[in-house]
Amino acid sequence: MQGSISELKPDAPGDVAIQAKLDDAAPVDIQGKLNPLSKELYMDIAADAREIELNPMSPYSIKYVGYGIERGELSFKVKYKVENRKLDAQNQIILNQLTFGEKVESPTATKLPVLLAVALLKDRNGVIDVNLPISGSLDSPEFSVGGIILRIIINIITRAVTSPFALLGAAFGGGSGGELSYIEFDYGRSNLPQSAEAKIKSIASAMNNRPALKLDISGRVDPVNDLEGLKQTSIERKVKAQKMKDLVRQGTAPKSVDEVQVDKAEYERYLKAAYNDESFPKPRNVIGLAKDLPVPEMESLMLKNAQSH
Repeated sequence: MQGSISELKPDAPGDVAIQAKLDDAAPVDIQGKLNPLSKELYMDIAADAREIELNPMSPYSIKYVGYGIERGELSFKVKYKVENRKLDAQNQIILNQLTFGEKVESPTATKLPVLLAVALLKDRNGVIDVNLPISGSLDSPEFSVGGIILRIIINIITRAVTSPFALLGAAFGGGSGGELSYIEFDYGRSNLPQSAEAKIKSIASAMNNRPALKLDISGRVDPVNDLEGLKQTSIERKVKAQKMKDLVRQGTAPKSVDEVQVDKAEYERYLKAAYNDESFPKPRNVIGLAKDLPVPEMESLMLKNAQSH
């Protein structure tokens, strides 16, 4: 360690400039102003440390986390200011290649799923980069810098494991974040709306950047609304099938009925053809012929008699 601290006076802070190496390897730089002699403590200090080996901290990790540290490096940039009995601090902490060992039983260890939190926070290069701003009054009976940092770290772990999609969404452009936890289809339909495709791209980016994560996907249905949606979809396909017949005769038919587009101007004609092909009983006129009905009534009867599978 080497450096200097200028003269300290009650009415003026002294300059602090210290350079050091931790374990003869990790460089540490401390710069700022300090006045421990004034009536009220004053401090404005910035510190920068790089590539501190984490393995020696394994006993602390076992006690508070329940896992020893096999390897990893810590770098940080911190800035602490104390003025008028108030603390304002910024902590940028970078953990590189943090790797835990086997689980060790410890009565003081957190019960949170730490390994999941690490997998969520660690990018594909093995780096965890977090910012921990803290502030508080030195006069608070509960004030403790170490305690505050510990609570913030626990809060980060808690948020990561309880709202993982919110974390990933915030990191990879998923809008509100939490919405990435589900993909919503229109009732009775299997094609993705544009908003859902954007979500999938965000999830893909997140999973690509978090190779340690695994994603399970399960499906859900709305037994009422999806049933009605399937009925509506079946009618639309029947209308498209009528146009498909014309396109086949013209030699311009697409590969699938689902690719057929029915314009608003031709919808009534193809709906009527689909309606006439239906086998359910239809309203008749006085001479027994099927009545010509307006579009809403044809749709209503087809929906009423639609069979969904």
